[in-house]
Parts: sequence; C-alpha cells; structure tokens
Amino acid sequence: MSEIIVQPSFKWQRQDGQDIKVKDWICPIAEISEEPQVVVLGVPLSRSSISASAASEFPNAFRKSWELFTTYYIDEQVDIRALRVADIGDVKMHTTDILQCHHNIRDAMQEVMARHPQSFYVSIGGDHSITAPLVRALSEGKRVGILQFDTHLDLRDLSNGPSNGTPIRQLLEAGVVQGEDVYNIGLHGFYNAPSLIEAAKHYGVNMITLKQMRRKGAQQQIAEVMAELQDKVDFVYVTVDIDVLDIAYAPGVPASTPGGMRTDELFDLLYEVGKYDAVRAMDFVCIDPQRDTSELQTVKAVTYAFLTALCSRYIHLK
Repeated sequence: MSEIIVQPSFKWQRQDGQDIKVKDWICPIAEISEEPQVVVLGVPLSRSSISASAASEFPNAFRKSWELFTTYYIDEQVDIRALRVADIGDVKMHTTDILQCHHNIRDAMQEVMARHPQSFYVSIGGDHSITAPLVRALSEGKRVGILQFDTHLDLRDLSNGPSNGTPIRQLLEAGVVQGEDVYNIGLHGFYNAPSLIEAAKHYGVNMITLKQMRRKGAQQQIAEVMAELQDKVDFVYVTVDIDVLDIAYAPGVPASTPGGMRTDELFDLLYEVGKYDAVRAMDFVCIDPQRDTSELQTVKAVTYAFLTALCSRYIHLK
C-alpha cells in the first residue's frame, strides 16, 4: 500500500448471496482479482473549509451507509453487481498543513491513475478544496471540462489561501482549466456576491441557474452541456457539492441553504451524466455527517446519488 493512500479505518464483512447489499458489492482493493472498472478514493479533508465542518468524517460515514442499499435499481430494473467497484482507501492527511494535504491528494490521484489507467474515478470528500488537486492530477497533458453542481461559484480570491470557496478559481488562475470549459448548474438565491459574478464573467464561466435547468429539464440540459464540452475537451470531470440541494433535503452540509435542488432533480442530472463516456471522474464534497439528522438523510442522499451515476454508467456504457 502507498504511503499516501491508507486503508480506511472502517470496512464491512462482506457476504455473498442473491440479495446482497452495497457493502457486499464494493470490494477493498486487496480483495478484487480483476481490474476495477470504478475506483473509490476517500479524501478526508475539512480543515480548509471556510465554515466549521466535519466533512473529513464523511468517507467513513459514506461507507457505513452501504448496508442501507441493495445493488438492484428498480427504476430501471437492473442489478449493477457485475460492475467491478474497488475501494482503494483514503488519502493520508497532514494534521495542520493544508498545502501538504493538497499535495498528497494530487499525488494519490496520480498513483491511482498509474495503477488503474482505465478506471472511472470517484473521490469522496472532504470539503470542496479537494477538487483542485484532483483535477490537477488528472489534467496533465489534457484539456479538462468541469461540470459543477453547486449553489456557489467557488471563485473567491486566493488571498487567504486555498479553501472550499476557491477550487475553481485556483484551477482557472493556474491555467489548468479554461473558463469556457466550466459549467456550473444549480446556482440559485442570494449566495454569490457581485464580485464573484464579475469573476465568473471575467473568466467566461458558464453559469446555469436552477431556474434555467428546471425550464429545460435534466435530460435536455445535460445533453446541451455535454454536446458543447465533448467538442472542446479531452474528458469531463464532475464535481457535486451537496450544498446544491435544498436544506430540506440535505441539512448535513456546512453551507446549507433554502431554495436549492430537490434530491430527485440531482439524481436525474447524475443519471444523464452517467450516459457519457467523456465523463471520466467525479467527486462528492461538503457533506458533514455530524450536522445530519438522526435518519442520515444527507448521507443517504449522497449514497443514492453515487449509485445512480454508477447505475447509468453501467447501463449505457457496458
């Protein structure tokens, strides 16, 4: 095992049978004999969050939720257990040094890519700052498009260092991505200051409000965005900030807001995203399990979203 990718502190005893759960399906990397089609990487960083957050606890909360879901998706009447999914572990974090944590995240993703070059990569955060080092690792020699589901633009200036409010700004200022290749879907309400709108316009970021998406519907909106991206980029990276969901559906986030997406809207968008081979990597960020309800409604929503994206990928790309 790598020095920067460590075994998670929590794992399930797996069982076989007809009625398996997700916990019985996703294998620790050491237990999978064939090359995985999907690699899951935990990224437990929350020190860089602007507001107090225990998002570092989410990778294990995510794993613990696997007992609550089966591999059978009744909406499409398909069992996805044949999809080979490996849990590779967690990126090792420095206790205090955020920049060192970001170096570790970049190096870990580069290691994952070297080991599993044909896999689909899903990173489980952590706060939204993790997206910048992940994309840096993936982008070497390639033009990357970013499809962002978010309430916020994440274009804060970098004067106070990297944070969960700066990942897109970091990538733009470093020339890792181009503004015209960034599509943010789900913007709504009173949560982006004029200076951030000005920055988005300066860089040419594509801003798609929740109202605009609802007028078109998930299928048409994703089809239009992907048609534009596939003509420009080598691959697409999807980043899902769960604060895009309304507070009624996802209270377990540091920056929860009213007026956001419903869970079914996010699931529909991710189902559409899963149809495209150009999408090579994805992350889920800014989930604080300590803020969640006793029913784990936010944790369950993220796991459902993750499974929906993988199910679509399995159906349409197999």
